[in-house]
Amino acid sequence: MRDATHALIVIDVQNDFCPGGALAVPGGDEIVPGINALMDEFQAVILTQDWHPAGHSSFASEHGGQEPYSVVDFPYGPQVLWPDHCIQSSTGAAFHPDLRTTPAQLIIRKGFRPEIDSYSAFFENDHQTATGLDGALQSLGITQLTLVGLATDFCVNYSAVDAAKLGFGVTVRQDLCRAIDLDGSLAAAIDGMKDAGVTIQS
Repeated sequence: MRDATHALIVIDVQNDFCPGGALAVPGGDEIVPGINALMDEFQAVILTQDWHPAGHSSFASEHGGQEPYSVVDFPYGPQVLWPDHCIQSSTGAAFHPDLRTTPAQLIIRKGFRPEIDSYSAFFENDHQTATGLDGALQSLGITQLTLVGLATDFCVNYSAVDAAKLGFGVTVRQDLCRAIDLDGSLAAAIDGMKDAGVTIQS
């Protein structure tokens, strides 16, 4: 009997985050078979999808002279400037073709507001604008979350920390995540998640 209070959250397993994509995470496609198999253990499966309009403010191409992966100050704090990626309705924004999407009860799209980026599945990067996922989980009676996906040190990290702050029990399956690891960001993310009370399962 699957636990109705425990949901699997699959973070941003999209073409642009997999090898060959605009913002490829090394080994990003390697986790797809394991995630597909894990879905069978959960009654509730939720997918998140980065969904940027063209010309999004977090794209380096919108900031003359700035290189991708440089950091600039936005009104809500430091923001990494990314290569153009996950543009709405593009092939890059689509889920990896091998990812099972049929079991998903809910797809949360984030990053669609032009002026603000969104790493977390729960809040945009101002940490105030909600995606609606918290309310959806509460209405389903879900209290425990397992997170998998891309990338460990950004969207998985931010989602896990926010979920813990909101009172959910959170486990991150590190074996079913992959990281970008910018200047030690992976180690910092693991430490931050543990400090927030997230269980890291390798």
